[in-house]
Amino acid sequence: MRIFIALDIDDIIRERIRLFMDGVRGFAPDVRWVRPESMHVTLKFVGQKSPETVEEIKVALERIQTDAFELSMHGYGFFPTSKAPRVFWIGIQAGPKLASLATLVDEATFAIGVPKEEHAFSPHLTLARRSGSGAPSRRKGDAANSSFQRLQEKLAAMPALDFGTMTAREFFLYESQPMPGGARYTKMARFELK
Repeated sequence: MRIFIALDIDDIIRERIRLFMDGVRGFAPDVRWVRPESMHVTLKFVGQKSPETVEEIKVALERIQTDAFELSMHGYGFFPTSKAPRVFWIGIQAGPKLASLATLVDEATFAIGVPKEEHAFSPHLTLARRSGSGAPSRRKGDAANSSFQRLQEKLAAMPALDFGTMTAREFFLYESQPMPGGARYTKMARFELK
């Protein structure tokens, strides 16, 4: 099973983002836009694991004890840079609690043999990708391109993007199943925040 750990987003925020995407999609027609129903805030991508290891991961995640927290979704950017964009994203502000949760998840999974994250946690919500990974770091093949140029021009003329604030009260273990037109994500387990 191919798995990852993430926060879901509130339906009202998801709908605001969907309406925004519907309004700007035509400015970047050659990129792959994320389906609104599959948007999430990734805490850790784990990858391919056996059913037995997935059960161990569930047990490890159940031990995480931390408080619920608020996160706001506003602003935008491009990975790895605006000159060589591969990914268009919305920013997430949550203070130290979101990064702390990501660290707890990383440590819990590392304790059962999942490699630790190599890069600092960078909270964002991916809306579109040119190709390949949505990771923020530079990848081989990243180069100056115009995939998002018209979208960047449109965004520069718009007021600041603000999609709202929500309270994160839980996180999930997801299975990712490759499908034509994009992966399908299925919640496998829920973990409550205090």
